[in-house]
Amino acid sequence: MWHASLTRILILDVARVLDAHFVVLNASSSSEIESAFATIASERMGALVVSIEVFFVTQRDLLVALAARYRIPAIYEWREFVQAGGLMSYGSNLANGFQQIGIYAGRILKGEKINDLPVQQATKIELAINLKTAKALGITVPPAILARADEVIE
Repeated sequence: MWHASLTRILILDVARVLDAHFVVLNASSSSEIESAFATIASERMGALVVSIEVFFVTQRDLLVALAARYRIPAIYEWREFVQAGGLMSYGSNLANGFQQIGIYAGRILKGEKINDLPVQQATKIELAINLKTAKALGITVPPAILARADEVIE
């Protein structure tokens, strides 16, 4: 599974190449998430990238609601955020990841050694877009992006 620190490194590298301003905000509680959104809004940051963190998954509804309240375009790594009202996601399929975990657990329970199991990596990255959210934010999603989306919520 992709680790959040790798995502952060890649984003920082892309920001440097594009000469874009990128700020890392950390949160480990609901109040820190709310504080981070207040900072994003007060500093007029243009968008938000939410990294893969188990804590953020548990705070999905809060993250999506605050992005809507502050009118912040946000991209997430799992489509479940888009299904909950987030703008867009680009990442691996969470359900497929859980399925692979179950398969591996079964293999281990049948006696296979953990060290003998190959490392798995997502082979398909999915793009999901919520057009209702885009409209609420005043964003027009280009047709070329919509054509590439694996899921479009209208």
